[in-house]
Amino acid sequence: MPVAIFRQCKLMGRGVLLLSTAWPMAAAAQQSADAPADIRVIGHRDPEGLLPDQTDPHAVSEVGADFIVKQAPTQNAFQLVNLLPGATVASSDPYGLSTSSSLTLRGLGQDEIGVLMEGAPQNDIGYYYAYPSQFADPENLRRIALSPGSVNIDAPTVVGAGGLLSLTLDDPKATRQLLADVALGSYGLRRVFARVDTGEIGNSGLKAFLSYSSTRADNWRGAGFDTRQHIDAKLLREWGNGNRASLALSYNNANSSSYPSPTLAEWQAQGRGFNYDARYTPGDTNYWQLYRAPFRNLYASAPVHLVLDDRLTFDGTSYLQFGYGNSPYGTQLATSGNFLGNEELADPIALPGAVAGVATVLGNYTGDQMRLGQVARLTLQAGIHRLTAGLWFDYGTDRVTQTYTSVDAEGRPADRWGYRSRAIRTADGRLLAYENQRTVTVTKSVFLADSIALTPRLTVDVGFKGVNLLRNGRNDLPGPQSAVRRDSFVALPRAAVHYEIDDRQQLFANITTNFRAPNEFTLYDSYYGGVVTTRGTNALKNEYSVSQELGYRYIGPSLSASLTGFHYKFRNRQLGTVVDNGGALVNSSLNVGGQTSYGVDGEIDYRPAKGVSIYVSGEYLRARIDDDLPVGADFLPTRGKRAVSSPTFQIGGGGTYDDGLLFGSIAGKYVGRQYATFMNDESIPGYATLDLAIGVHLADWLDGKRTDLRINAINVTDPHVLAGVQAVTTNARDTIGRGGTVIAGNAPAYYIGGGAAVVATVSRAF
Repeated sequence: MPVAIFRQCKLMGRGVLLLSTAWPMAAAAQQSADAPADIRVIGHRDPEGLLPDQTDPHAVSEVGADFIVKQAPTQNAFQLVNLLPGATVASSDPYGLSTSSSLTLRGLGQDEIGVLMEGAPQNDIGYYYAYPSQFADPENLRRIALSPGSVNIDAPTVVGAGGLLSLTLDDPKATRQLLADVALGSYGLRRVFARVDTGEIGNSGLKAFLSYSSTRADNWRGAGFDTRQHIDAKLLREWGNGNRASLALSYNNANSSSYPSPTLAEWQAQGRGFNYDARYTPGDTNYWQLYRAPFRNLYASAPVHLVLDDRLTFDGTSYLQFGYGNSPYGTQLATSGNFLGNEELADPIALPGAVAGVATVLGNYTGDQMRLGQVARLTLQAGIHRLTAGLWFDYGTDRVTQTYTSVDAEGRPADRWGYRSRAIRTADGRLLAYENQRTVTVTKSVFLADSIALTPRLTVDVGFKGVNLLRNGRNDLPGPQSAVRRDSFVALPRAAVHYEIDDRQQLFANITTNFRAPNEFTLYDSYYGGVVTTRGTNALKNEYSVSQELGYRYIGPSLSASLTGFHYKFRNRQLGTVVDNGGALVNSSLNVGGQTSYGVDGEIDYRPAKGVSIYVSGEYLRARIDDDLPVGADFLPTRGKRAVSSPTFQIGGGGTYDDGLLFGSIAGKYVGRQYATFMNDESIPGYATLDLAIGVHLADWLDGKRTDLRINAINVTDPHVLAGVQAVTTNARDTIGRGGTVIAGNAPAYYIGGGAAVVATVSRAF
């Protein structure tokens, strides 16, 4: 990207703050010119759902179906919210098919962001990540709501300091119809999608849809390809005065590429050439077929809304999830000199294809999860009070193993799924494993809230949520550790105020508390060479945060805007990362002590004419580490340093056009510098991306049924950049600690930003 463009983007990042202070005056002038009785009929509605009307007492941004349908059909939920304020998306491939991606909100990572789909949690129960390539197909999404810094009190999630990403599926159509999409694109992309809506089934009042998609694309860099098979379904029944019950299903079966993440030195030396090997040679552990990650997931959610009488309502969501997958890697094993936990194996193991007692094998990192839960609440309207009381229960199991599978002479694994039944075993028949553990997580929560309408325009909300999280686990490796347990209870009070200045202007303020328990992997010992290299502990403190927001909204006939100031204070701030422990990848958490963050988010949606929308968002963020970081027996001098993955400035903007015949869009995003270490001794520079789309509605030229042709150009400027931090470290260079010792540096790893791609899509309704 030319230097001039970066300079221009930086100026735009500062300019959005000035623009955000100017729009209230413009809004007031426009308000005085319009008669109050015409507020809802004068002007132009928001055609893209980028800034819909909101009355929540906290910041909320959205993308709606009209915006989603204009994007490339492979885009995942993270990529679709990239324009929204505070959202920083690092995607390793332009199509969003790879699991190598991340989302941060106001500098807080995706293991701090709760994700719901149809009211059911999507985050991993062990270490809280969510995987957007597994979510519902974009054609089936009605909206994606993003609440940075706040989650609803009844949200079934134990993470939320970073906010809440909530996906809502489209309801089944009232009439029977068929929708089909076909897409072709760069890197051999081929995608088909078909959805059938039943309309009302007989006279039952039931209606449903069922969809299927199949996607295949070559890796945009290096050898390999991605495949994805996906099914979505929803059954809905509505009756009476707002009563409704539904069942939503989402099934995903994918084999995805995990693009390698370089260090800064590797990026500077090889650039986009930092890839897995295209051809296998004996002894090669970097062959691409050893790094393809297969996953299968099923999500089921059954939300219910019942109007019990004119003052009392019931809302409940039951959910069930199953998931199994493998994140493999290439490594080598010797037939002798092996350990199982802290036990040295006296007898050699059988390794097919071993040469001089050494064989290349597939290292498996498998997760086998099951999760079920129920969240339920009653809401009572009693005079000026709207009282809410509810319970949430969640039960989940997570079986994690690191095993080994043989590889043939062509480098092909005997079993890419890493099933234990086909893994390499010891001479006496036991599973040869680097990790072998099973964890049961039980979450119980009670919440109470009162929304008090003091006047028709002023509402005060107060609430309390108590959460008990219990982990029980077993380490099946020989050694000093067997059973593990961690039990904690956290009280989470909150309060908010919402004031309607008039029919178009709102003020809101809130204070919210959040927590996050250490991930399950911190409980377990890790071994290398028969020695415990990382000692598991249940003594780590929960992360706890207090956040405040102060915001202003304007909802006008042709102009809508929002401006939010925010402040966070963290204790025991936790950051998830990945470390290489003797050739095996191990999930780890770093406690960086206190952190203080504050900043401003702003967004504007201007609709000067029917079918035209201009959108701008921006954020200023100041995030600082409050404490020195303990490393061994010394402390790194990190107090006052900038938090990792927390760009000071970012700005997004774009426009859409749709006159009923032609349509198109433009979307750009600039993200500022991001630090990768707590010592701020390594960072990646800011970068910008640009997406374009153009299309035509063909219905009037054919038979009147919806027929659209569109072309999406992704990353049209093809920026050669590092898009985000994949694995943070304490310090990249050797550093003198506060106590005078030398603390060795360790290089962070980064996501390489996806390249340019073009996709042509034909959509047809029958």
